Amino acid sequence: MAIINRIGDFTAEMTEWRHWMHQHPELGFECHETAAFVAEKLRAFGVDELHEGIAESGLVAIINGQGEGPTIGLRADMDALPITEETGADYASLVEGKMHACGHDGHTSMLLGAAKYLAETRNFTGRVALIFQPAEEGGGGARVMCEEGIIERFDISSVYALHNATELPLGMFATTPGPMMAAVDDFDIHVRGSGGHGAAPQMTKDPLIAAVGLVQAIQTIVSRNHATTDDLVVSVTQIHSGSADNIIPDTAYINGTVRSFDKGVQAMVISRLEALCKGHALAYDVDIELKYNKGYPPTINHPAETEKAVQVAQEIAGEDSVDGDTLRGMWSEDFAYMLEKCPGAYLNLGQDTPISVHHPAYDFNDEILPIGASFFARLVERLEPAK
Repeated sequence: MAIINRIGDFTAEMTEWRHWMHQHPELGFECHETAAFVAEKLRAFGVDELHEGIAESGLVAIINGQGEGPTIGLRADMDALPITEETGADYASLVEGKMHACGHDGHTSMLLGAAKYLAETRNFTGRVALIFQPAEEGGGGARVMCEEGIIERFDISSVYALHNATELPLGMFATTPGPMMAAVDDFDIHVRGSGGHGAAPQMTKDPLIAAVGLVQAIQTIVSRNHATTDDLVVSVTQIHSGSADNIIPDTAYINGTVRSFDKGVQAMVISRLEALCKGHALAYDVDIELKYNKGYPPTINHPAETEKAVQVAQEIAGEDSVDGDTLRGMWSEDFAYMLEKCPGAYLNLGQDTPISVHHPAYDFNDEILPIGASFFARLVERLEPAK
């Protein structure tokens, strides 16, 4: 593993930073304490510009290289999850009901490590824009930062991000050109009937039976309405109704998620859900209301930038530890909004731990801190080498 020596020298510092952030998790856009911690470090490193309060608590720091050139964006997410921690670590969360269960504390520490190195050495031309983003976990912080103009304001020509991957071997990079992660949507369906005594169902309009029929019909969207060559997931994840064994309820509620890569496929799912709801309302003599909520778009890597990132990853980890054509997954990531605005690539970095993200016993593997920081730093140096 070709970790940059200077970055290796302050691995212990990165670990301390990560553990402090792990103890002080914040949710959504309310990453103010984390942002203040990051800003303090960036000022100490001697960045040339520091712009705070973007998307409420996001930051962008600028480091100038040795001459004129493009601006490369490097992004890390800062927010935690509403989960009660069960790691038992001596640096476990000090905030009840909140924890860094996805490794964003590690992502931020890796980018801080790269920032310290780049500010010291400046062995590149152009500029690097260090993007510290809140609200990746459902809030769409990347979208808000883009809406507030960070790509245009800082003239970012390409943008890159890393995410830890528990299932990959330690230090292995994985990415792919084109679609890498899916668009994520969700839907809410409210079924309203007329309840009554369970002994006299003929006097009711049973929303529970209508809901069960509708849930079964929703399964046909994937099995009968889409081409087998198009990746699509439609999962019903909640159904709630009733309160007692002898009462037919007035209402039922259905909730689920939709994962897709193609806008045409997404439109088909919406159309079929609308038709199924309308048909079941008529068939069961109930009222059915569908609310379809579009979420993050698909994460689509740009081929040229992905190839450049793969080459740098191979330099850091070796060719055998880089998968540049990995299978795309049905996860989602709001970095997709930045990739819609300018070219770039998203990569996973293996940390080889048995417990997956979004689990109360998950923890980031500190061994990959210098690997990720070295990748970020070397990427800048290779894309815009000093003259």
